[in-house]
Amino acid sequence: MADKPFAEQAAAFGSAMNSINTAQVVEAAVRDYKREVLDKQPQNNKGGHQLVAMDELMEDEELQALHEERIARLKAEREKRNQQAQKGHGTYTEISEGDFLEIVTNTDMVVCHFFHPEFERCKIMDKHLASIAHKYFNTRFIKVSAPDSPFFTVKLNIKTLPCLIAFKKGVAVGRVTGFEGLGKDDFPTAVLEDRLLALDIIELPEREREDEDRLDGPGKNVRKSLHYKKTESDEDSDFD
Repeated sequence: MADKPFAEQAAAFGSAMNSINTAQVVEAAVRDYKREVLDKQPQNNKGGHQLVAMDELMEDEELQALHEERIARLKAEREKRNQQAQKGHGTYTEISEGDFLEIVTNTDMVVCHFFHPEFERCKIMDKHLASIAHKYFNTRFIKVSAPDSPFFTVKLNIKTLPCLIAFKKGVAVGRVTGFEGLGKDDFPTAVLEDRLLALDIIELPEREREDEDRLDGPGKNVRKSLHYKKTESDEDSDFD
C-alpha cells in the first residue's frame, strides 16, 4: 500500500499539536515526526525541503507564543473548574432552605428548581436538569423542596410547580413556571437548554460557541434571539 501523501501527514501532525500540553512534548513530537518522515520519504531534495520546513516550524516564535498562550489559558480554566467542582458545579443537588441564601448570593449563576417530591412534572424537570448540569459547568444547578422552604417560596411568589428561577449573584433574573414554553411532558432537553440560554443563565461550551459563531456570523446568536410565548397548562400543579 502506498504511503499517504506528505500533506496528509502534515495535517495529522498539525491536528495533534492542538492537544499538546507542554513545550517539551511539542519538541519531542516534532523530532518523532521528522524521524518518521526520514523513514518513509525518499532521500531526495523534496524530502530535504520538508525537513527544513519542520525545523522552521519548531523555531517559529509566533507558533511558540500561541502555544504558551493556549497552555496558560488551559491551566487557568482547569484551576477555575477545580474550584467550581468543589462548590458543586457540574452536579444537580438538593439543598436545604438554610443553605439557599449563601449559595445563591455567593455564586455567579444559579438555576434553582423549587419542587414538590410528589409532583410528576417536578420529576421530569429533575431529569432534564441533571443532564444539563454536567454540560454547563459555569452555572450551579440546585433544587429546593418548596414545602420545606416556606419562607423563600412566599418571598419569591412561587405559586406553581415546578418553578425554575435563574439567579445572577443573588438577583433573580428570570424564571420558568411549570412547563410554559417547553411543551408537553415529553419535551426534549434541548428545549429547556434554549430557554435557559434565552435567560442568559447558561453559557455555551467554548467549542459549541465557536461553531455557532461560524454558522451565525459575527455578533449573532440564533438561540439567544428566540422569543418564547407564555402558555398556560392545566397539568402544572398549583402550590399553596
